[in-house]
Amino acid sequence: MNNQASFTLRNRNPDVLTCIANLSNDEVFTPPEFANRMLDTLAASWAADNEGANLWADSSVKFLDPFTKSGVFLREITTRLTKGLAEEIPDLDERVDHILKNQVFGIAITHLTSLLARRSLYCSKHANGAHSIATGFDGDAGNVWFERMEHTWGKTKCEFCGAPKAMLDRDSELENYAYAFIHTNDIKARMVELFGGDMQFDVIIGNPPYQMKGGAGGSSDSSIYHLFIEQAKKLEPKYLSMVVPSRWLAGGRGLGEFRQEMLSSHNLKALVDFPVSKEVFPNVEVKGGICYFLWSDAYNGECDVTVIRGDETKSSSRQLDEFDVFVRDPLSVGILRKVLKAGEPSIADILTADTPFGIATNFDAFRTKKKPGDVSLHYVRRGKRDVGFVPRELIKKNAHLIDKWKVLVPEAGSDGGQRIPDSVLGKPWLSSPPSISTQSFLAFWVESEGEAQSLESYFCSKFFRHLVSLRKLTQHALRSTYSWVPQQTWDREWTDEALYKKYKLTKEEVDYIETVIRPMEIQGSLWDD
Repeated sequence: MNNQASFTLRNRNPDVLTCIANLSNDEVFTPPEFANRMLDTLAASWAADNEGANLWADSSVKFLDPFTKSGVFLREITTRLTKGLAEEIPDLDERVDHILKNQVFGIAITHLTSLLARRSLYCSKHANGAHSIATGFDGDAGNVWFERMEHTWGKTKCEFCGAPKAMLDRDSELENYAYAFIHTNDIKARMVELFGGDMQFDVIIGNPPYQMKGGAGGSSDSSIYHLFIEQAKKLEPKYLSMVVPSRWLAGGRGLGEFRQEMLSSHNLKALVDFPVSKEVFPNVEVKGGICYFLWSDAYNGECDVTVIRGDETKSSSRQLDEFDVFVRDPLSVGILRKVLKAGEPSIADILTADTPFGIATNFDAFRTKKKPGDVSLHYVRRGKRDVGFVPRELIKKNAHLIDKWKVLVPEAGSDGGQRIPDSVLGKPWLSSPPSISTQSFLAFWVESEGEAQSLESYFCSKFFRHLVSLRKLTQHALRSTYSWVPQQTWDREWTDEALYKKYKLTKEEVDYIETVIRPMEIQGSLWDD
């Protein structure tokens, strides 16, 4: 091997792939330790499904990373195969050539990452270069492919990924984020195009791009990682494993159908969830956490769920489609079952949707002094709440709620379980009629001040906010986030003790809620002594 260090001898420290910076928040390099954790999960499942067989001792298995960046997955797979195939292919040069030419394949997401991935895999930016550990390639690329792709533009967006034309229809010198793996209607034909022959991959594994800049309109980004997962399934691998944001489990714009299919398919063998993303990616914060999953085409059963937060690990085996979203903690599943069994109407029935009165957050055409006929406008500026005044006739949306008592609640709260205990939601704000609010709030409505204060006490309870937390993995708390919270009678001040008793929670369940939810003080109450 030209006296170069083989994969079996690579024990240098530090590993360069632990030291490089991420390209962006949506193109995050996977730490080697985490990639190996995913490979361990894969290997254990392979052994369980194949009478104890060693995945890394099988010279016929083909692996694909369809969105390689640093090349860490390809490198670590090759390292394991180099060790595992030593008995079948004793000659090291021959063994490494076989692995690199016949077993590991990658599609880079940019020209830069293609060079980086080849460097990680072949020890040279050119697969056929003088310093490459591979000797079986004629071309520079080897089995790590990259060519610039173009978007397929509709009127305003790409038909494949939703990229905004105004933002990403660029000159060839600028990156346009048109990823080859998802910009095709025939992914099997694309694989033949890229690698030749009838490419049937046994394992597809990696860390896809997470979002498309401006894909949801304006400055808002849209999730795209689910497009890579859906495309990978069309290649019919035996196993599929990817690390993605955890928000797909309970939310995310445009992810409803994807979530339903994933949770109800029963093909998920393992799901490992990290509510605090920095425990996986120390230099990047991903709202709602990070998870990886192992999907098997031949599996149909319960999923092994592991939730890891710091030194605490919780494991359970369960069906993932009991509810329309995934509930992280198994103890919370029991609490939720008791609440839903009561069959009470959802409090979401008396809660407005986003932008309750059609007034945007940055609306500033209000008066500071009230004129006859004006209604109060509750708004937020520079993090502080205040009240202005607008003419009643300005309000076209939900005008029938102007004269109701309201409990205004912030649309944005905490960051979805990033810290324990968690407040989950921001403090409520009682609003006497006639009044409205900007987009910064959602609005519960009731008939009287007493009912409003009763609802406020319920909102501030740990019980209420725990039920909300089960559907809230990011900072945003939209109307659907409240759908598991039942309505109560609004004739008393609600306390956690009363709610725990009503729903017959066990001491363990009570202690859990008390531990994970932060106290919230309420304003003065009609029931105060």
